[in-house]
Amino acid sequence: MTIPKVAAPYRSILGIRVASLRRDEAISLLSQMIRKRTFTKVSFLNAHNANVACSDKDFAAVLNDFLVLADGIGVDIAARWLYGAPFPDNLNGTDFVPDLLKASDKPLTVALLGAKRANAERAAARLSQIAPQHKIVVVHDGFFTAQEEPGIVAAIGSLRPDILLVAMGVPRQEMWIARHMRPEHCTLPIAVGALLDFLSGSLPRAPAWMRRLRLEWLFRLLIEPGRLWRRYVVGNPLFLFRVLRQKLGGPGGGERT
Repeated sequence: MTIPKVAAPYRSILGIRVASLRRDEAISLLSQMIRKRTFTKVSFLNAHNANVACSDKDFAAVLNDFLVLADGIGVDIAARWLYGAPFPDNLNGTDFVPDLLKASDKPLTVALLGAKRANAERAAARLSQIAPQHKIVVVHDGFFTAQEEPGIVAAIGSLRPDILLVAMGVPRQEMWIARHMRPEHCTLPIAVGALLDFLSGSLPRAPAWMRRLRLEWLFRLLIEPGRLWRRYVVGNPLFLFRVLRQKLGGPGGGERT
């Protein structure tokens, strides 16, 4: 399954095709895909995901079958270095997915898969407040066995949601979507990382001023240093080094339509 041709430029960041879209363009594009039932796998690229893709070729190959949106200051710095300008908007899933749901007047079925059960339930309740026109359904938490997996896939197929939010962490969520989701299961499977934890309130968001300054990564590091120090303290410089190497080695694929 190959993603539909996107009538917008993209930029290659460390070999990953990232759509170069404004927020309204991305919302319009995905809304059109929902209306037309065009099966499209969606993910987001930030510095961490890019580093994982560099060391996991299977994950990198899977990402190139997704519509990938730009997430965070790291990929903006990469775009400036490689193409002379940042991406048009920061389309991090934590803000973008609620915006996408709010933008749709037509009632949709939105399924949630991942996180702890309690967090998924609270996230569903929060999404129902944000976009009450939609039907929000928790399919399962993110902790299931291989034996339970066929039943979960079947349940998604029976529900046939317009949007499936998969919150299992990188790269598990993208690999799971690639292996199990097909047009008969849902229309837009979206890999959303920690979105359900943020929506549930179990994971706090950075203050607005830090988000405006693009320092949300620093806030996350401060509240979860034991888990995230390697991702940010080691990972961010490594990502920038890899981008610099791409720049010195050539344009990295160019900006295309």
